[in-house]
Amino acid sequence: MKIKTLLSPLNVDDLYFTNKTTVVIDVLRATTTIVTALNNGAKEIIPVGSIEFAIKISGDAFSSLTLLAGERNTKKIEGFALGNSPLEFSNEIVNGKSIVLFTTNGSKAIVKAKYSSRLFITSFLNSASVAKKVNDSEELNILCSGNNGLFSFEDSACAGDLIDEILQINENVELDDASKTCHMLFQKNKRSLRKMLSETEHGKKLIEQGFKDDIKYAAQKNIIDLVPQFGKGSIKLSN
Repeated sequence: MKIKTLLSPLNVDDLYFTNKTTVVIDVLRATTTIVTALNNGAKEIIPVGSIEFAIKISGDAFSSLTLLAGERNTKKIEGFALGNSPLEFSNEIVNGKSIVLFTTNGSKAIVKAKYSSRLFITSFLNSASVAKKVNDSEELNILCSGNNGLFSFEDSACAGDLIDEILQINENVELDDASKTCHMLFQKNKRSLRKMLSETEHGKKLIEQGFKDDIKYAAQKNIIDLVPQFGKGSIKLSN
């Protein structure tokens, strides 16, 4: 298997992903939230690239079965039912619901990779499950959502975590330079993920905004055994 890691969605255009297997990462917080929502019974997550499109989609749906969720610069968008804190997406709130999700980085990255033949979502919460799912790939692209188009330490470390999980079950893996770097980041920080997340630029911002518990939650390793997969416009549990 050849693994290529993209440190920002700005490095490639949408068509790059055509016929590729891709895994998208936005640890703080979109992919952590998506994994949590599906684990708590959400029917599907519909990622969108703009607030306007989110509102349009939710207006066309059955309101009682659809929730608008998302954030802009860490804060819940006015008029939306939910923000982007995974702790908001409890079973009582999301069970059986379709969730239209817009976030500053994560939902945009997923939309960018929409032409992938297979598109999965990972976080520290479920990386072992995703590693098993993609282990049959000849080539794997890992897309870090980044931070407003720039490098994100936490997404790169999580890419390294996924790579580490793959290496534990597959000895025949070739890493590009970015993947090697991400793996080194994870190896250096794997014993203190919570501390690492707290010290990143985005982590510090979330703590300042009162989301310290999100950091603690997102730093947990492999507490959820499921694989979210994007297809036909929405993210559902992979078969």
